Amino acid sequence: MCHALRSIWILAALALTLARPTLVVAQETPFPVLTGLEGAVEFWKQIFTRYSFAEVVLFDPVDPGTIYSALQAPDNEAGRALIDKERARVVVDYDLADDESRIRGQRGAKEHFLEGVKISGRYIDEMKKIFRAEGLPVELAYLPLVESSFNIRARSVVGAVGMWQFMPDTGKKFMRIDAKIDERRDPFASTKAAARLLKENYRLLGNWPLAITAYNHGTDGIFRGMKTVESDNLVDLIRRYQSPMFGFASKNFYAEFLAVVEIATHTDAYFPFLRAHRPLTFGEVAMKRQAPLHAVLKPAAISQSDFFDWNPALDPAVKVIPSGYRVKLPLEKVADFVAAERRVKVTPTNTHSATTLKIRQAKTASLVRAVKTKPASKVADRSRPIAAAPKTPPAKITTARTKHVAVKVAAQ
Repeated sequence: MCHALRSIWILAALALTLARPTLVVAQETPFPVLTGLEGAVEFWKQIFTRYSFAEVVLFDPVDPGTIYSALQAPDNEAGRALIDKERARVVVDYDLADDESRIRGQRGAKEHFLEGVKISGRYIDEMKKIFRAEGLPVELAYLPLVESSFNIRARSVVGAVGMWQFMPDTGKKFMRIDAKIDERRDPFASTKAAARLLKENYRLLGNWPLAITAYNHGTDGIFRGMKTVESDNLVDLIRRYQSPMFGFASKNFYAEFLAVVEIATHTDAYFPFLRAHRPLTFGEVAMKRQAPLHAVLKPAAISQSDFFDWNPALDPAVKVIPSGYRVKLPLEKVADFVAAERRVKVTPTNTHSATTLKIRQAKTASLVRAVKTKPASKVADRSRPIAAAPKTPPAKITTARTKHVAVKVAAQ
């Protein structure tokens, strides 16, 4: 018995020794394809690269690797009738319940995804620098392919905005969001915010599959799921955690991310003729004070449409560039903008200030003339000593000049 037990321990130790190289290799990537997610990752790769928007795939949501059928179906009433007919056939052929528990439809996204990969060329290099500076894996920069296909003006029905799809409450923790500025629409400000949020998720949850899923579902929801299934393995949550909020989108978020990283880092294999957009290169001008939009754009020869394209965080209805905002401009436009902005500084802040200044100057000049030309007959008593001369006019002149100086300082 002892000999047999010792043999078992030796074999176990040997097995652990042999397994170590495999464990090291598995840990080289921070984003493992977890056992049980292989089919889901492959499914999303096909949705993003094989099936067009005109096609609908009927599949098993519990095991997305199981595809029952794919059909051409336009996005209209006729197309929906075709889908219903095919769905009924699949239910019968596979003996399924006629609900979404084991059969679900997904429209292809090849064209939409390809456009997102092209647009990513504008931002991806700078975004990778942001994640690298935070000490995070640069592959996280591809997450907007899941969220918005890099559409900086994307808006969901629940109010999520920008390529990173921040909700207002979460966004305000990391960015400026007010009536004039919404940095959720700024590709780089929102990327910095996303990096900080993902970094916090990872610190709290301890692994990237959960941290990335929490980007969609929230850390509180993930903690509830972990507590319920008593596991920090995402696959356990997907299979065993039952919650109305932890639905199909949340369960598939990490698998979709793995799929887009694979595609985006091997575009030659999936889209061999892809031509990405050229990277954007901007300079920034920090606004220390607000400035009228027209007063800086016209002298700098910048159109309003171009300006708002370069600065999507600004509300297009604003007439004044807010203080504290960092204006983004092509490098060749920075000098002209700065020169125009400096000229605005030496002018009165508004028409009301200029008008008030002119009125006070006119009153002062009139008062001085009145003192100099005052008739002798109106002096109280010319026989009195000089010290008894009227005192009111000089007092008024002094007061007027003091106010005039104060106005000039304020205007500057």
